[in-house]
Amino acid sequence: MDELSVFAMFSAGALGAVAGRAGRSLLASRLVGVRSPRWCCEAGVGALWALVAARTATGALPVWWAPVPLLLGLAGVLLAVCDLIAARLPDVLTLPAYPVVLAAIGGAAVAVGEPAPLVAALLGALLFASCYALVRMLSPPALGPGDLKLSGSLGAAVGAVSVPAVPGCVLTSAVLTVLHACCARKRAVAHGPAMLLPAWLVTAFGPIPGGG
Repeated sequence: MDELSVFAMFSAGALGAVAGRAGRSLLASRLVGVRSPRWCCEAGVGALWALVAARTATGALPVWWAPVPLLLGLAGVLLAVCDLIAARLPDVLTLPAYPVVLAAIGGAAVAVGEPAPLVAALLGALLFASCYALVRMLSPPALGPGDLKLSGSLGAAVGAVSVPAVPGCVLTSAVLTVLHACCARKRAVAHGPAMLLPAWLVTAFGPIPGGG
């Protein structure tokens, strides 16, 4: 790794820590009311942003795509912390994710000069949300309302990379949740982190269309 990549990685990590600190303050505010452990959000967001920056600096990720895993990394850490601590995914985080994710993917579509990423994102959102809506309808205790609200924005992010990857993320999320429940020896565990992890990995490591 050259000096530029190292500088980009540490700079992005520092900015991510600042963003994580702001996010921790949001969680502790009256809008959410969740107090997370000190440095938890800062370390999580900082690490994810540093990794995205390193991949971008080395050419593994195109610059125009980087905002998607950066935004998903920030939101993902905050949502995972909130779900693990308070067992809920607040609307103040899940609902704004839709316009933010679509705007980032729309910017990517402009950068590549074709609407394909945005069209794929809409298909992915519909597929992910449909799967979760079906599970929610058949077995309401299996998924919380926050999980359903989050599914569409995650589907958009994953779908923009690969629509076929959406069912894979759904299945992976289910497997991770079962493993979490077995390890914790509980029947009910937070499902949000299991949704967020594979979705972020796809956006950060998946084959980005037009990425060269």
